[in-house]
Amino acid sequence: MQSPHINRTLADQLEQANAEDKVETLFNFFRRHGDVHYEERVTQLEHGLQTAALARTSGGNACQVASALLHDLGHLLVIEPETGRFAQDLNHEEVGAQYLEPFFPPEVTVPIALHVPAKRYLCTIDESYYHGLSPASQHSFKLQGGKMSPQEIEQFEAIPHVDFACQLRRWDDGGKQLGLEVPELESYRPDVLCALRTT
Repeated sequence: MQSPHINRTLADQLEQANAEDKVETLFNFFRRHGDVHYEERVTQLEHGLQTAALARTSGGNACQVASALLHDLGHLLVIEPETGRFAQDLNHEEVGAQYLEPFFPPEVTVPIALHVPAKRYLCTIDESYYHGLSPASQHSFKLQGGKMSPQEIEQFEAIPHVDFACQLRRWDDGGKQLGLEVPELESYRPDVLCALRTT
């Protein structure tokens, strides 16, 4: 997390805030920075809201909804192109998970860290899954390592929260619809507040 490519301002603000203010700080960050597009037709904020809406309508608990909402925070923390195809994988999933780890429990952060490996896993075990990905996700799949080896599959399946990571991945894939009306960011305040670490 010492990389100069990672914005530390948000973390500094979160460290000094109480629970209510942590949520407000996160939401303000998304409001200020979430209007960028990243290889998809929707903005980062729209994508997060759509993914969270799928989590909520699927009966997800507060940690799962918060994880869905925040899963791509890493894209807003590292220096990435806003448009066009990117040339390298900047590990946004690891950046986001590590950034949020001091403030949220593993039920939130581990699936965030795994949502890219989950794509690789699902593409490996289900050939049809790859063909259902958006063109941008198909492109990034190759940059992110492609199909898993048998050893990688075994290691992945042994990680806690892996089932939810795969579910998060599917919600992620579904959260890219242009013009879709979903609940606004403020509606997720109770979920994110509930999901925060208590100690």
